[in-house]
Amino acid sequence: MSYGSLANYDIDDFLSTFRTRVAEDLKIMASLHDKEPDQTQIDELKKIDFPFCLTILPDSGPGAEAMALFQQSLAEFSKYIDRETLDDLAADYAAIYLNHNLSASPEESVWIDEDSLVCQDTMFQVRGWYEKYGLGIPDWRLRPDDHLVYELQFLAWMLDQDNKPETLEQLAIFMDEHLLRWLGNFGERVLARCDTQYFAGLAALTAAYCEELRDIIAEILGQARPSREEIDERMKPGQAKPEEMPVQFVPGIGPAV
Repeated sequence: MSYGSLANYDIDDFLSTFRTRVAEDLKIMASLHDKEPDQTQIDELKKIDFPFCLTILPDSGPGAEAMALFQQSLAEFSKYIDRETLDDLAADYAAIYLNHNLSASPEESVWIDEDSLVCQDTMFQVRGWYEKYGLGIPDWRLRPDDHLVYELQFLAWMLDQDNKPETLEQLAIFMDEHLLRWLGNFGERVLARCDTQYFAGLAALTAAYCEELRDIIAEILGQARPSREEIDERMKPGQAKPEEMPVQFVPGIGPAV
């Protein structure tokens, strides 16, 4: 996609629709990573034909495979899901997001820090991004700032703001410097190690979706994505941090679908 291919459309109208729909996609995915699914959530996912209702449908090999895997996981759930199946999903959720049995942390610091520790410099860098826009999280001790759920919610919040190129540019920078530095590894490890198709598909799909989103933003802005080496150089210690502002808003959990 490029501005040239949108010659017959009003750019502002296109961007408004694109931003709104992608923000909703990200809120849904954040809600799916937030807690283990229950009967109501699975029923709603089937009702909206998730993931094929998404605004961006990853068409790469891994993205297409992730979509098929998640859809298959939903198809295999019976109309009334038994307690054993729900318990299996809860156990897999705990292994990924709570007790880290899979060594597939949903927290950025673990992937970026040399010692794979939580709440390291990366968390404070992410916090700086939130504070730059007057945002904050409820309690970093319960769930740190650089948790996947919060980073997805932050992307959604930014997309909900306006059509200014500067906003998209900042969104792209955040994705480059934070979310996309580790999300692919998270998706691959969960896919390889978890016990349920549901979470395997969700992790892989989230990674593929965000990569596709970043590619689209690059085309809209007409700015090539930086290389991994360029990002690593940019993120070396001593680089400037986002300007802080008073915290006025706490991101909420996306709509439970």
